[in-house]
Amino acid sequence: MSETVVVKIGGGAGIDLEPVAEQIAQLVRTGARVVVVHGGSNEATLLGERLGHPPVFITSPSGHESRRTDAATMDIFQMAVCGKINPRLVTLLRAKMVDAVGLSGLDGGTWIGSRKGAIRSVEDGRTVIIRDDLSGRVERVNGAFLAVLLESGMTPVLSPPALSTCGSPINVDADRAAAATAAAIGADELLLLSNVPGVLADPSDASSLIERGDDLDAIRNAANGRMKNKVLAAEEAVNGDVRRVVIGDARGVDAVARARSGAGTVFEGAPA
Repeated sequence: MSETVVVKIGGGAGIDLEPVAEQIAQLVRTGARVVVVHGGSNEATLLGERLGHPPVFITSPSGHESRRTDAATMDIFQMAVCGKINPRLVTLLRAKMVDAVGLSGLDGGTWIGSRKGAIRSVEDGRTVIIRDDLSGRVERVNGAFLAVLLESGMTPVLSPPALSTCGSPINVDADRAAAATAAAIGADELLLLSNVPGVLADPSDASSLIERGDDLDAIRNAANGRMKNKVLAAEEAVNGDVRRVVIGDARGVDAVARARSGAGTVFEGAPA
C-alpha cells in the first residue's frame, strides 16, 4: 500500500510556495497519498494592517502564542487564507498535474471542534481572561471524507478555520489540526514545515538544531512562541500512531525531500 503523508506548510514570512508545490507534486508522482495543510499568519497580518485592523497576539501562561480572533479578524483571516493562499496552492499544484482540491476545515465538516469559552492571556505581567475569542481546537476530523478524496486520486489542500460544534467558524492552530488530520487518516508521516530549520536550542542560532525529539523535556524547554505549538502537534501526532513527524524548513528547492530524509527535528512513533 502506498504511503500517506501530511505536509503542513507554515504561513510565516519567507516561504516561497512554488518550490514547495513542486516537491509535493514529485511526492504525489511517486504514488504517495498526500494531504496538504497550510496556514497563513503572515498574509493575514499584512491584510489586517492594510485594512486598518492589525493583529493582536495572545501569549498563554504556558508560553503558547496565538492570534487574538475577534469577528473582524476572522473575516480578514478567511480572506487571506481561504481567499488567497489556498487557491494559490491549488493552482500551483494543478499546473504540475496534481489533482488538488482546495478546502477549509468548514467544508464537509472536515475539522470540527469547540470554541474556547475562556482564554488566559499574559498582558503586562498579569493574567487576564478573554471570553469572546473565536478560537478553538480541532476535536474531530472527517477522515472518511478525506479518504474518499485520496482514494479518488485527489490531493486535499486544507486550511483553517474549523467548524465549531455550534456551527460557526473558529480559528484553530494549523499545526495541531495537521496532527489531528494525520492521526485520523492513519498517515505514515507528518511534515511540519515553516521558516525555521526545526527546534533550536538557541532560537537566535540556526546551527543549534535539536535533531532528535527523543528527550521531550529538553524539546519543550527549548521551544518558544509558536514553536511550542509545533512540538505539541508532533507529540499529538505520535500519540495518534503517526509513525514519524519532522519539524523542518519549508524554504529552499528541496524542502520536502530534505525533511523526509531527516533534516529537522525528528520524532519517531512506536514501530507498527
